[in-house]
Amino acid sequence: MTKTQTLLHIDASAQVQERSHTRKLTSSFVDRWTNIRPEDQIIRRDVGRLPIPAIDQDWITAAFTNPDERTPAMTRRLALSDKLVDEVVASDIIVMGVPMYNYGVPAALKGWIDHIARIGRTFSFDLARGDIPIEPILSGKSLVVMSARGEFGFEPGGMRAHMNALDPALAACAHYFGVAREDIHSITIEYQEFKDARYRRSVAEAEAATSALVERLADQTQRAA
Repeated sequence: MTKTQTLLHIDASAQVQERSHTRKLTSSFVDRWTNIRPEDQIIRRDVGRLPIPAIDQDWITAAFTNPDERTPAMTRRLALSDKLVDEVVASDIIVMGVPMYNYGVPAALKGWIDHIARIGRTFSFDLARGDIPIEPILSGKSLVVMSARGEFGFEPGGMRAHMNALDPALAACAHYFGVAREDIHSITIEYQEFKDARYRRSVAEAEAATSALVERLADQTQRAA
């Protein structure tokens, strides 16, 4: 019997579907996946159009209070965060549309990350471990990052690699999602502001790479079942 998988589909673009490359790529990935594996479940979370409220002092106090000692107000303050964490826990593959805004991740996605980085739920903290007190709780998940950039050359060794604050940030936080670095898959459209042949080629290559990645991950999932 084939084990069903759960995909968490996250869009962080502030643009509508018709104007967003990342939304089109994530939709293409999920549509192709469900064509191959219609039995799998999809959880959708649109932080671009429905931003997650920023954490504040009350949230931090509640999150770092022992669950048995939280007041009803603290529990209410963490309700959305708990739901977001539950979605991550339930997922096997996280498909994330992440446009590059001012060389980093959109604020809406950073808000989501802040809510799912939860002590006791997605990581543990113990000073007895010495200089590496944080340890992930979740594991075994894959992260697919669909990105679009106005410029180009953000890859390692590229002319703008030193300006790329997006990819390193997601890699640094991936352990909160239960994702190892080797399980991060990135597909990127570049040259968006140039609108030239390089841009058109980048779009075509990203679309082809999306199709190939779906086939590869679906095959791996099938063989692991």
